[in-house]
Amino acid sequence: MVVSDSFSASRAVQLGELVVFPTETVYGLGANALDKMAVAKVFEVKGRPLFNPLIVHVAEVNQVPPLVSAFPALAEKLAERFWPGPLTLVLPKSVCLPDIVCAGLATVAVRVPRHPIALEFLRLAGVPVAAPSANRFSEVSPTTLDHAQRSLGDRVAYYLDGGPCEVGLESTIVSFGSEKPLLLRSGGIPQEAIEEALCQRLEIPEANSLPQAPGMLAKHYAPRARLSKKATIPSRAGLLAFTTQPDEDSFAECEILSRRESFQEAAANLYAALRRLDEKNLTEIEIRFAPEWGLGKAINDRLRRASA
Repeated sequence: MVVSDSFSASRAVQLGELVVFPTETVYGLGANALDKMAVAKVFEVKGRPLFNPLIVHVAEVNQVPPLVSAFPALAEKLAERFWPGPLTLVLPKSVCLPDIVCAGLATVAVRVPRHPIALEFLRLAGVPVAAPSANRFSEVSPTTLDHAQRSLGDRVAYYLDGGPCEVGLESTIVSFGSEKPLLLRSGGIPQEAIEEALCQRLEIPEANSLPQAPGMLAKHYAPRARLSKKATIPSRAGLLAFTTQPDEDSFAECEILSRRESFQEAAANLYAALRRLDEKNLTEIEIRFAPEWGLGKAINDRLRRASA
């Protein structure tokens, strides 16, 4: 059922139901983070492995302290600078959170989203909401309500419509679970902006067999069609490129993320463009990366994981 009022959606979450809701990044599949049975439904509906932790969404920064056992000064500094917004902080968890939310880890991922409907929904719910992206596991993330509905269908009772997502890429994830802040996932806030706010460089962790935060699996955000750096037969393949390409007419289908070379526009268009190409029954999709700086790092990260 598609609902337009946040009250109905918030009431559903309070009663242990799942709700698809909009954020500025992608649509989320939410459950009461304090209700382990409701959170278990998220993993079941999404088909998500239990070793992959969830992000807990709250309406205000003052709702974070009960969820964590420590809130380092540098993490508070980032929260003050970038919340509400597409930044997730990984902090030592408190005992109030069920282990299933954090995949048994000693840390929890938390953020305050920027979307006005998400904030209203969270305020009315009055509980922290654990939510991954509202799609089947490893598929392309949803940036419109239609994307989420086509992926999850009647597995979810309540859909809260908030229009197209403004950012279109998942949040950047920074961990404070160790001595130095770690960049666990590139996302809607560039690495450079976070380092400027911290006045120090972020460490990049070595590859780990189990993810420390969402979106860290090698294969993720993937369409059905095979993605490659060079198409075998362009006339039967699609092209996904950051900006205008001289040979784009030689492909069966073409998606240009931003002809004016805007990282923000390209990020907002990425998942919808992948979905459109995937619906054309192409033999493969050739990808051409964005410049490797700013939001380009996050765009390229998603393309590499989608093609893994």
